[in-house]
Order: sequence, then structure tokens, then C-alpha cells
Amino acid sequence: MSGFSDYDKYDGLGLAELVRKKEVKPSELVEETISRIERLNPQLNAVIYKMYELARKAADGDLPDGPFKGVPFLMKDILMAYAGVPLTMGSRFFKDFIPDHDSELVKRFKAAGIIVVGKTNTPEFGLVPITEPELFGPTNNPWDLSRTPGGSSGGSAAAVAARMVPLAHASDGGGSIRMPASCCGVFGLKPTRGRNPIGPDFGEAWRGLVCDHVLTRSVRDSAAMLDATAGPDIGAPYYAVPPTRSFLSEVSSDPGKLRIAFTSEPFLGSIVDEDCVKGLEATAKLCKDLGHEVSEAAPQIDGKAFAKAFLTIVCVETRATIEGGEVLLNRKASFKDFEPSTWVLGLLGRQCRAPELSKSLDLAQLTARQIGEFFSTYDVLLTPTLAMPPVTTGALQPKGVRAVAMRLLGSLNAGVLINKLSGIDVSAQHVFGFMPYTPLFNVTGQPAMSVPLYWNNDGLPIGMQFVGRYGDEATLFRLASQLEKARPWSERIPPICAKPS
Repeated sequence: MSGFSDYDKYDGLGLAELVRKKEVKPSELVEETISRIERLNPQLNAVIYKMYELARKAADGDLPDGPFKGVPFLMKDILMAYAGVPLTMGSRFFKDFIPDHDSELVKRFKAAGIIVVGKTNTPEFGLVPITEPELFGPTNNPWDLSRTPGGSSGGSAAAVAARMVPLAHASDGGGSIRMPASCCGVFGLKPTRGRNPIGPDFGEAWRGLVCDHVLTRSVRDSAAMLDATAGPDIGAPYYAVPPTRSFLSEVSSDPGKLRIAFTSEPFLGSIVDEDCVKGLEATAKLCKDLGHEVSEAAPQIDGKAFAKAFLTIVCVETRATIEGGEVLLNRKASFKDFEPSTWVLGLLGRQCRAPELSKSLDLAQLTARQIGEFFSTYDVLLTPTLAMPPVTTGALQPKGVRAVAMRLLGSLNAGVLINKLSGIDVSAQHVFGFMPYTPLFNVTGQPAMSVPLYWNNDGLPIGMQFVGRYGDEATLFRLASQLEKARPWSERIPPICAKPS
């Protein structure tokens, strides 16, 4: 059978239920997914590596009897290894790297019953909030092809929004699950630090800033997948306290009366688009109408110091990835192997002294203490996910003199000069203007989610970020389910969307 005409009517759990009842075969779902990718990917460029034959083989075999048995799935092309399949991380330097093993999270995805049909686009090393790698080209937003789907999980978000798959793998080191969820009008939860495994190739990623999960159309798919994947793997440096009951059971539970603080004041940037403020105000009102105690309040941090500390950590980790790649691939890296901005970040990281990194980590941890104190008063914090609607493709790329300088200084390996020119400060201002709300909670390790609750007059989605206490995904899932029922988003379909074959 070439397809399954009712594919769009079901989320991942719904499709799995049809498979269990033998009303549809996994092979039929796989063929429908392949058909949709083939029709839409020329416009979206969301899928950069096709695993069709592997998927067909899996669909015809004995699949694990997990909650997502037979459901098509896409993997983000970063960090998580899938044996025998390229892992490029959006980088020319790694374009020929093929791991010989599965990461633990990939094993758990497979045990949940999913069938991986391909890998999705991501910016080089997942460094920026847009998905425009030189290696594969930009991914386009299905709501408006001239705009970004966000990053770094932009390929996954675009694919889920366009109904290629009901859910897809994503990762988040500064907002990379939540930002594309906002730009593409899907649901994205960043779990608590240590909730999902990241081994065996990493003890932690970006000093604990990075975690992995999925992007979905329904809240319950996110909860069910977290039930399937959560828990420490062998040798994990830390892990989140286990939940008292399943996350999926929380989805059908009343959240009670929550104390919700909200703010539009950016933690790291300075300007917030009027549409994002309108979305916040409408969401705050919705929460109040649902019976929650809603008040305007926000944790106070030194945004400039935090931004510099965050970027210092990222620069050092970028350099470590480059040098680690040299060992892994047994060849020397050069400026020509990377995008200019990536190489420059690596140069800045090479110039960073050990005490400077230590101070940055200390500041990050002290900030987490401050935020923890704020959450002793409130159950949830509400902000816009981003400071503006999805921007046009190329809008956040270096331009003019800055682009020329970056290429020149990078080609000269002029890390010292870049540092003297306050390179990290300049990079921080450029990046955080678009994403002033999300990185804070990678540092604190708290769970946070972007919920698609608002669309502007141009028909562009604007997500709302809800942050919970450390280890308290349960409250977020209960609240998200309540919001999903009160203001459902599943019927909002982007202009570029797969139709039944």
C-alpha cells in the first residue's frame, strides 16, 4: 500500500494504537512518511539524510512492543549516534563520519517501537538559533518559506509541523527544542538536566547545558516518549529524581491552582516584538481564566555577565569539539573545514584561560541558585519563547563589515585579536537579541516548554515558554494538557503541509 489516508488524524500514540489493533501496518505508515518527505522536502529541506531502506526493513521485522510501535520518526543530525549512518552535526569537517554504535538514547527510541526514516537538518554544531548550515543549506519554515524554522532543531520542527512525522528527535543547549517549536507552531519540552541519557559518548554536553527529547504535535506524545526514554544510563554523572508516576498519567491530571509568574522583560536582550508581548498577555489571561493565580514577576539576574559567561562556555566547548574531531577523524582541522562563525568561536575558546572558564561556570551555578529562590514562591514562570516571530532566512547571519572581519580574522587564526576586540561580548549581543529567554534554563537545568498558543496577523506561530521547578516536568505536562484542551492547536495547519497520498 502506498500510503495511509488518515495519517493526519492521529498523533504518534494514535498511530501506534492502530498498529496494535492491526488496522494499519507499520510498512504502510513508513510508505506514507516517505511519500510525504519526497513531496515536501524540496521546499522545506528538513530531511538531509534518507534512511528509507533501513526503515522498510525495520517495518517488516519484529518491532519492540513499545508505546510507539510502528510509528515513523526522524533523528536530528547531532550528538546522538545511529550505527552505520552519517553523523555530520551540520559540519563539513564531519561529513564523512559514520559511527559504529547506537547512543543510549537511540537504543531507547528504538525500544519504544519507533522507525527512523531519516535525519534532520541542523546548524553547524547546533550553535545558532536558526537552521542554515553551509553544508546542507537552509531549512524553510512551512508557515512561510521565506522564514526560519528556528534552530538548532529546525529540521525536526519543520518536519513535524508539515506532518511528515508526528514526532521527531530534538536537542536543546540554549533553547534548541523550544525555539523551533515556537517558530513552527509545535510542542517542545526541554526536560530536566539528566532526565534523558546522553551516553556513552558523552558524560555531559556543553557542561550540562544540553539535553535531548522530542518535538511533537500533541502533549501526550511528548510525555509518553519521556516515559520511554528517561532514566540514567551507565556512568551518568548525575540524573534527575525519578517521577512519582508516569508522565503520561500527568497529562490526564488536573494541574490544580498554580502560582504563575509572567514577564515580557528579556533576561539577556533589550527589545521584544509587540506580537510576542500580545501573545504573552493573551496567554496570561488564558491562565487566569483557567483558575490559576497569575501575577507579573521575574527573577533578577545580571544579564550582561550571564551572557558573557554562557558564551564563554560555548566557545570553549566549540574548541573542544573541533580538537576532539581531529582525534576522532585523525586529521588536522583548518579554517576551510568550518563556517567562519564556528571557527571564530573556536578561536575564542582557545584563547580562554582556565580561571576564566572556572569563573564562568561559577557564575552560571550562582545564577541557578538565584533562580531556585524565585521558584520557592512560584510554581511556573511564563515568558514568550522568543523575542520576535520567526525571522527571514539570513537575517541573523553576519553581514557587511562584520562578516568580512570574521572571515579575515578566522583565516588568520587571529584569536588574540578577536579577544581584544571583545569578540565574545559582540557575539552575545548579536545572538541573544533573538533568544533572550531560553538559555537561562539550560544553565539552571530546569524543565521548560514552548506551547503553540498564539499566531500573529501574518499567520506566524509565536510560542509561549513555561518553566517549572527542577525535576518537575509533571506540573508542566498537567498545565500543557489543560492549555491544549482550552486552546487546541492541532487543527492549525501550515500552508506547506503534506496531504494524504
